Amino acid sequence: MSIPPENKRYELTFWEKIYIPELVKGLKLTLDQLLAKKFTRQYPEERWTPPPSFRGRPVLAVEENGVERCVACGLCSRVCPALAIEVQAAETELEKERYPEFFEINMLRCIFCGFCEEVCPEEAIIMSDEYELAFSTREEALFGKDKLLMSVEKLRPRLNYLHSQY
Repeated sequence: MSIPPENKRYELTFWEKIYIPELVKGLKLTLDQLLAKKFTRQYPEERWTPPPSFRGRPVLAVEENGVERCVACGLCSRVCPALAIEVQAAETELEKERYPEFFEINMLRCIFCGFCEEVCPEEAIIMSDEYELAFSTREEALFGKDKLLMSVEKLRPRLNYLHSQY
C-alpha cells in the first residue's frame, strides 16, 4: 500500500474492499493461540524467580557494617510521580554528613516506576526482587525504615544489573 499524494484519494483493491483476507489472518492468529501449548505455574508451590531487571518493591541498601547508604538528599521524594516517598534528614557524626531520620514509602501509592532508583546518587534506594505485597489495613502499607532496610549482598544481582546498564 503506497501513500497517496495529498490531492488524490487512495483506491482500495478488490481484496481490500471485501476484507476477507484480513479476517482470515485474524482467525488464523486466534486458532494458533488456542492450539498452542498452555503454560501454568502452580504459584504457591512453584515460586517465580524474577530476573535482575525486575522492579519489585523499593528498599534501602545497608552496607556490611550496618551503615545506611542513604544521605537523605530527598531526590527520590522529589522525583516520585505518585508522591509515595517521604524523607526527613538528621545530622550525624560519621563521615557522611546526613542520614534519614525518617524514611517512609506508601506502598499503596508506589507505582514501581524506578525513578527513585535512577535518581539516587548513592545507590541507596533499589528496586528489589520482592513482588508479594498484601495489606489488610492502610497502616500496613506504610513501609518505614524497619521494613525497607536490606543488606547490599542480598541486592547484589540487581546492583550488578544496574552497573551493566551504564
